[in-house]
Amino acid sequence: MLGLILAATVTASCSVSQPSDALYLKGSMNDWGTSQPLSFDDGVYQVDVVLPKGEHQFQIADSANTCGLRFGAVSQDRVKLNRDYAANECAEDAAFDLKVFRQTSYRISLDTNQQPAQLRIGLTPKKKAVPKPGVAKVCPSWDGGEVTVNVASAFADGTKVRDFYSDQTTTVSNGKVTLAPAPKSGGLLLLEKADHQPTEFSWDNASVYFVMTDRFYNGDPTNDNSYGRMKDGDKEIGTFHGGDLKGLTEKLDYIADLGMNAIWITAPYEQIHGWVGGGNGGDFKHYAYHGYYVMDYTKVDANMGTEDDMRTFVDEAHKRGIRVVLDVVMNHTGYATLADMQQYDFGGFYDKNQSVEELLGTDQWTNWQPKSHQSWHDFNHNIDFTHANWMNWWGKQWIRTDIAEYDNPGYNERTKSLAYLPDFKTESDEVVDLPIFYRNKPDTNAVAIEGYTVRDYLVHWLAQWVEDYGIDGFRADTAKHVEFESWQALKVRAEQALATWKKSNPDKALDDQPFWMTGEVWAHGVNRSGYFDAGFDSVINFDFQANDAKKVMDCMADAEQIFSDYAKAINSDSSFNVLSYISSHDTRLFFGTDSRTLEQQRDIAAPFLLLPGAVQVYYGDETARPFGPTGTDPHQGTRSDMNWAGITGERADLLAHWQKVAQFRNRHVAIGAGQHSKISDAPYAFKRTKGGDTAVVVWAGKN
Repeated sequence: MLGLILAATVTASCSVSQPSDALYLKGSMNDWGTSQPLSFDDGVYQVDVVLPKGEHQFQIADSANTCGLRFGAVSQDRVKLNRDYAANECAEDAAFDLKVFRQTSYRISLDTNQQPAQLRIGLTPKKKAVPKPGVAKVCPSWDGGEVTVNVASAFADGTKVRDFYSDQTTTVSNGKVTLAPAPKSGGLLLLEKADHQPTEFSWDNASVYFVMTDRFYNGDPTNDNSYGRMKDGDKEIGTFHGGDLKGLTEKLDYIADLGMNAIWITAPYEQIHGWVGGGNGGDFKHYAYHGYYVMDYTKVDANMGTEDDMRTFVDEAHKRGIRVVLDVVMNHTGYATLADMQQYDFGGFYDKNQSVEELLGTDQWTNWQPKSHQSWHDFNHNIDFTHANWMNWWGKQWIRTDIAEYDNPGYNERTKSLAYLPDFKTESDEVVDLPIFYRNKPDTNAVAIEGYTVRDYLVHWLAQWVEDYGIDGFRADTAKHVEFESWQALKVRAEQALATWKKSNPDKALDDQPFWMTGEVWAHGVNRSGYFDAGFDSVINFDFQANDAKKVMDCMADAEQIFSDYAKAINSDSSFNVLSYISSHDTRLFFGTDSRTLEQQRDIAAPFLLLPGAVQVYYGDETARPFGPTGTDPHQGTRSDMNWAGITGERADLLAHWQKVAQFRNRHVAIGAGQHSKISDAPYAFKRTKGGDTAVVVWAGKN
């Protein structure tokens, strides 16, 4: 997207309507600390700045550099604001925070032709390049017929090879093979020795299917309204939809047939029971269906099922050769909700000479409803956030938050409050007791352990899932907001726990692979960082979706440089790997944004699934799952229900294509973990080799 990236309404007492009013951009993060003047032309102030990938903070100030403009509500896409400002006055501390996903030149402009003035941040427009004669790049084209390719560097003469896609076989003669790609393959040949047997699993070649459990498949409707959770009767943007562990188990054959050898599921441990206001506008009721608002690490959330359901799911996944990866959160706990305040007796309300029931209009606090002029955020107006009873929640030793007498959040990555979520004190050396409200929670499995810190408890509770069920790996949420020492401690303890489980369950253990951990380090690309010395085997690669996926969808031959660069970076270092994706619950769906047709969704499959390193398929990538209802939070639409009923006709053909390519990847460790070599330009062909495994991919071009 090269158009508008961010828009914000500017409200300020400073006048910015005359060209004589000089304005300056001041930066204070990522060593970008200079002040730059904004040019003025035809009512628009603007400046172009090159920003490194990551977080930045800026202020637009007047000529004296003392009066900073404050900004109101914002929308976001590739540039993400961490918070917004609604005040109308100028102030020295007025600033806006943003994240950028790649290093490039950004244009920051202030348009005073509109009232109120509009702040815009987008990519600096590029000058159109004038193509030089004779150097125009042409993508290969395919006439639908046979294709001849020289495979001498991969297979010796006389070798019988098979196109895995169409199941055609032929024999290498004079170093060449001639085959016709299957009609629905998009011009693709997937070549292997005819007698090839699938290679052993390696995390370096993992194909990870990421499932938001609640939105995948409902295997047990009886648990849909656990803890008094309810539907909203509207668009159900942020409510629980019913997906559960039994549903996952029922669909394991589907996941195996897709060629996936690992499944990452959102956190199954108990979440906050109630809801909070959803989106900037509070326009929907938002429960913790996504698993990121933890309440009790020691319990399976009842909406997900039971301990037996969890054990059955993991065992059945292992029977199909599928490893299980849990989403884990060590940075923050969940918000306080009316349901949890009532059930566990923490927090308080303003004294208005009314009972709480009269104040909220219900004796079940979670049944509060906004009036016609209110939003779902407005329940907060009844709550006294200075009340002493807030200390009966997690307790001051456990969390920092801007409530009551708790320590306030800090300003650095490790101690800040993400989206106002209470921040765990994982860096603290202080010995703590159990969280205070756990003592009023009779069903918790948590017990006090002498000498334990906050970090010790969290590591112990999370590793217990590994020891109890045989979990194979963790995907660490918000990894950059937790110190390395905590991640290292979690990795060590989880490795021990998996070894213990395998020793106790030799008939269930798949192999002797060690515990695996990948991390969400926002905006991380294909580069080795300190996370790989802190327990991580992998990090999520944001670069492929942000910068490369769309262009290689249009022409797979354009992926050559990416394939080569990834293979060199990843597969020359056994301690380094990345998990690449095209869709995510926190960014966007590829279908509907980058790909607009089912044909385009087919065309991204091969350049994506054949990437070196590990890959993550977000549920429904393979079926072009549509974007769902989203309200004022654009991420909600990325979490729509799996489109099971829609997998017919052309979508069934799309699924079959993804299955073929992913199964081929799963058969060859060389795809993700091997050396990459280009064979030819037209047709575009390459080989991957690792040990005795060789795979050749041929793309004849568009037809």
